[in-house]
Amino acid sequence: MHKFVRSLITEWRKLGLPFSGDPLVVAVSGGADSMSLLLSISDLIKRKKLTQRIIVAHFNHRLRGRESDLDEAFVYKCAGEFGMEFTTGTRMTELKGNLEQNARDERYKFLSKIAREKGASVVLTAHTKNDQAETFLMNLIRGSGADGLGGMTPLRKLDGRVLLVRPLLSWATRTDTETYADEHALKYRTDRMNDDEAFTRVRIRKVILPMLAEINPKIIDTLAQTADLLRQPEAGTSERYVASQKGAMAEHIELRSLKALSKHELYSQLRAWLRSNRGSLRSIQLSHIEAIDRLIQSRKSGKTVELPGGGRVVKQGGRLIFSNIKVEK
Repeated sequence: MHKFVRSLITEWRKLGLPFSGDPLVVAVSGGADSMSLLLSISDLIKRKKLTQRIIVAHFNHRLRGRESDLDEAFVYKCAGEFGMEFTTGTRMTELKGNLEQNARDERYKFLSKIAREKGASVVLTAHTKNDQAETFLMNLIRGSGADGLGGMTPLRKLDGRVLLVRPLLSWATRTDTETYADEHALKYRTDRMNDDEAFTRVRIRKVILPMLAEINPKIIDTLAQTADLLRQPEAGTSERYVASQKGAMAEHIELRSLKALSKHELYSQLRAWLRSNRGSLRSIQLSHIEAIDRLIQSRKSGKTVELPGGGRVVKQGGRLIFSNIKVEK
């Protein structure tokens, strides 16, 4: 068994993923990361380590014309060669606003829909430590708190009973996936948008990370490990903070529950509350948290903080109230 496959099955056990039962949805773009994940899953199936039906899911954003269609055709062909079911979704991604975020949101909606239709409880994606390091730096630049700097999690709820799993995130780098693919003569597609430095993530990947690697050759591992540490619960968290977290899932927070918190605890509480109500902290920057803090300190009721994506926080009746306003496109 190849080291890459051994590492995958070790992580599989660590994450408590099933080895049989409901089908598994694997998100495959056609790139080296997702193709290597697919090949290693195929290996485990051949060895009878996994017995589930595998559904290869590809979303065509139609951003690169014929190249996007060729990606779809490539993944369709590979799924057939692996003896796996293939399903696809196609939509022209909204170019207004944050293109990367729009594409990600559409992709996850598609994956969630496919999982429900196919009776799958797990969706696998091929995010690596490189993706984690890039996400860490993006959030750092945007002024995120500890939650944002914690980056992606190996497991998170996608929709209801569907679990999104990133089984490569904690151990595989992009070099690992490309090496594994090359050693097995596994073909994969290259997205030219990954070289377009108009995107912040690409500039981080092609400019900032190589500069940091001159200082620390293991910068990818270091940043990924730092993100992992920031996701761990802090030792010695105060009882008042733990108690305040019980209200994080509600649409409102009583202001009196926030009064005794330190600034660090307050900002962590606000981020947890916003994540619960928005579904994520995407586009939430330190400036938004600071604005809500000012709202709390204000003596006036009825004041509002507008959030990215149409969300709104209102101070009213001794409470902070979250509402999600749909933005017309």
